[in-house]
Amino acid sequence: MRIAIVGTGYVGLVSGACFSEFGVEVVCVDQDKVKIACLQRGEMPIFEPGLEALVARNAAAGRISFTTDLTAAVAGAEAVFIAVGTPSRRGDGHADLSYVFAAAEEIGQALTDYAVVVTKSTVPVGTGREVAAILRRARPQGGFDVASNPEFLREGSAIEDFMRPDRVVIGADNDRAGAVLRTLYRPLYLIETPIVFTDIETAELIKYAANAFLATKITFINEIADLCEKVGADVQQVAKGIGLDGRIGPKFLHAGPGFGGSCFPKDCQALVRTAREAQSPLSIVETVVRVNDARKSRMADKIISACGGSVASKTLAVLGLTFKPNTDDMRDSPSLSILPRLSAAGAAIRAFDPEGIQEAKKLLPNLVYCADAYEAMEGADALVLLTEWNAFRALDLDRVQSLLATPLVIDLRNIYQPEEMVAAGLSYVSIGRTTHTARPQLRAFA
Repeated sequence: MRIAIVGTGYVGLVSGACFSEFGVEVVCVDQDKVKIACLQRGEMPIFEPGLEALVARNAAAGRISFTTDLTAAVAGAEAVFIAVGTPSRRGDGHADLSYVFAAAEEIGQALTDYAVVVTKSTVPVGTGREVAAILRRARPQGGFDVASNPEFLREGSAIEDFMRPDRVVIGADNDRAGAVLRTLYRPLYLIETPIVFTDIETAELIKYAANAFLATKITFINEIADLCEKVGADVQQVAKGIGLDGRIGPKFLHAGPGFGGSCFPKDCQALVRTAREAQSPLSIVETVVRVNDARKSRMADKIISACGGSVASKTLAVLGLTFKPNTDDMRDSPSLSILPRLSAAGAAIRAFDPEGIQEAKKLLPNLVYCADAYEAMEGADALVLLTEWNAFRALDLDRVQSLLATPLVIDLRNIYQPEEMVAAGLSYVSIGRTTHTARPQLRAFA
């Protein structure tokens, strides 16, 4: 089987690599000549654990290739996936579909034989119908079907998510299109992965509804964390207590500085816009968007308060800049809201992230970037943990205490237990838990 994937961003590249691992011949096409040249050399434009090795193995076997020639990529393909970006449109928050529609028009002009044109990009309800209309104008003689196949990949674990997904959703309006995609996903069918067949509109909405619900869980536990701080409760124990209820589940109940990334913020905004246009507003999702935006700003206030009410002329060590660990993605990261606020308040910021520094330098040029976590801490008035990378979960706390000018740790991801921080002589501020002050250090006098 041969397929083409238009777009070599996160979704397109990971999907293409994984399909090639299934034994499918995959051609990935992109207009970005520099990106394609890098991919042809085996250089990945994104950081995703295991991706480079996966691409290298399948490129060597001749199952995946990269090109800028869309016509050649589409020729002979049984399925053509549209996996281009759908960023938030300026002004109204709706998804910008210009890249999707441009790709559809090019595909329509390039088709020579029957193919299923599949939207893999996250798109609002109704997009598949518009893609079909564009294809009909470009190819009035037909010879194609349109389908929706939304992705559910988590950055940092995308390959595992693709290879062993909770489900595969396929929106198609006829058996022929469904059969092509069923054949493509046959390796997952053999391991009894649930495959949900729907119409196109339902498949498009499933993606948005899933992301909005997960964003709601995050926002809910963040607000519970605020209440915990007021009443002296522990949000981690609350999350455990409610997460053991099978109707709720433990995932996405980790309090923090607010959600970010390439999906949740823009998808919630796009869903809100779609619902308003359909005159069926989603008040819960609207509130989630508003509360999450406000939370990021309030985290800067929390840090300032922990530093005694002012960060003017103080140095802050910040560990973690990406929106989550195991990615170099900075899109809508809480750091982009929090750190400029701290800089504007007079703080000097020394930062380290295992993979995100190159992206962060483009967006946060005024920070001092360090080679490792401990270099960032040298002489700092406080340590701020912003992203829960594994590398930050087992810091040498004695060394941390000795490097900081003031033994203060502000943990916005609840990585550590308060008792161990206090035992190490560190004052510890976290999310949804009581603030713990370091015990005075006993000194021996001659």
